[in-house]
Amino acid sequence: MGIALCLALAGCAVEPTGALVGANVASVIVFGRGVGDALVSVASGRDCSIVRLEQGKTYCRAVEPVPEPPPYCTRSLGRVECWLNPEALLNPPRQVADGPLGLTAEQEARRVRGWGF
Repeated sequence: MGIALCLALAGCAVEPTGALVGANVASVIVFGRGVGDALVSVASGRDCSIVRLEQGKTYCRAVEPVPEPPPYCTRSLGRVECWLNPEALLNPPRQVADGPLGLTAEQEARRVRGWGF
């Protein structure tokens, strides 16, 4: 990749298209997207990159869906039981695993993040 960068930068002094190629190569190395990709990403608010296509992914990253809530599992006599609707329990027992039931504000912001300035 370093050789391609040197060749692209060497073309900068010869013609203006060499400068564009050099800027594109440098942009892919530094930002993971070309100059055109950055413009599309800023305009659309999504994370778009030609590098994603090369990796066999879509051009723009899809917004991640909201994760399903974790199951409500409780201890029973010698086993663990999971409930689909814990609100239906008259006196809901303590869950087996105590943990967050949803995403934190930071995790939610990361899930719906776009790309841009």
